[in-house]
Formats: sequence, C-alpha cells, structure tokens
Amino acid sequence: MIEFFSTLLQPIQDLLHVVLELLYTVTDSVGLGSYGLAIILLTIVIKMILYPLTVKQVKSMKAMQELSPKMKKLQEKYKDKPQIMQQKVGELYKEAGVNPLAGCLPLLIQMPILMGMYYALYNFQYPSPEAAAFMWLPSMSDPDPYYILPVLSALTTFLQQKQTTTEMNQQMKIMMIGMPIFIGWISLNFPSGLVLYWVTMNVVQIAQQWWMYREPSKKKGAA
Repeated sequence: MIEFFSTLLQPIQDLLHVVLELLYTVTDSVGLGSYGLAIILLTIVIKMILYPLTVKQVKSMKAMQELSPKMKKLQEKYKDKPQIMQQKVGELYKEAGVNPLAGCLPLLIQMPILMGMYYALYNFQYPSPEAAAFMWLPSMSDPDPYYILPVLSALTTFLQQKQTTTEMNQQMKIMMIGMPIFIGWISLNFPSGLVLYWVTMNVVQIAQQWWMYREPSKKKGAA
C-alpha cells in the first residue's frame, strides 16, 4: 500500500524535491547552506499556497461549531423521528448558509500535496552526512536521538486541536489526548527531517488559525 501511494504521488514528490534543492541553494547563497532550513521554508511555502483552502476549511468548521447547540436541540426534539430530524437539520443548514461538506473539499485538495511531502521527505537522500545534519540533529535521515522533535510534534498537534475545538464531549476528549500521543509515538521512529516538516506545518497552521479566529474580534472591536 505504501509503495502504491508513493508511486502514485511520484510527480508531486519529484516537484517537491526540485523545490527543496532550490531552497537549499537559496540558503547556501546567504551562507547558511542548510537542508533543515530548506525543509522549514518549503513547508511555509506550501502552507502559504494552501492558505485560501485553509480559510475555507476553518470557516466551515467555525460555522458548524456555531450551529452545534441548535443541532443538539433538534436531535433531542426529533430523536424518535429521524426523517423529520433530517429534514429540520437540512433546513437549519440552508438558513445558515452552511454546507456540511464544505470543510472536507479543501482537505481533500490538500491531501495529495501533504502526502507527497511525506513521501518526499521520508526517503530523501541527502548528498552528504554533513548536509543531513541540522542544529542538534546528527542526521535528518534518522530519528531524533534527543526526542525533542517527537515531543514538539505531540505538543503542536495538541495546541492545533485545542485551538479549533469548542465542545469537549467524551469523544473529543479522547481525540484531544489520543491523537497527540499517537503522533508523538510514531515520530520516535520517523526520520527527523519528516518530523521537522510536521512540527513546522503545525506551527504555521496554529499561526494561520490564530489570525483567522482573531479577525471577527478585531472587526467587532473596531466597530
């Protein structure tokens, strides 16, 4: 299965490799010459390109969260009448101008790029051992020996989830704790260059979401 997706996403991987080498050349031209920095820059570039999709995704999530109390009331009121409940829920979406699938489409569009980035970095061949080193990392081809990146991957995943979660039912509580732990655990054995990408992506996502969530408050204060 892994080989299938890797082959399917090969054109995206090849493009990302070219861009990564270009960004390494840029860092080298200013006297830094770092593939680690190139990975960070590449991740930021990708997140900036995908920003319009992120905006649509976050707006859809916010709209669904705002409708959640009304949804619960309808579910309680018509719990014995599923057809009527479905009709009322549809009317609620229509009145609010919300499409429950609107948040899925941006994610589906982003997935090939994000998966391509995963495969591009998972088996990336650095030209030399010196080029594979970055900050405290002896080699970005190997897992972080000091466990700093796995901890950061878990922490940033938790913060990103917390930032967009307003309701904390039992299922969400399990997800809020379970997902960061899972991400941190698998990061223990992943190449640190790949985990560096994940941490950077989370940090940029947190910054983007903070910016989008603060806009309504800013406009309200200005009014």
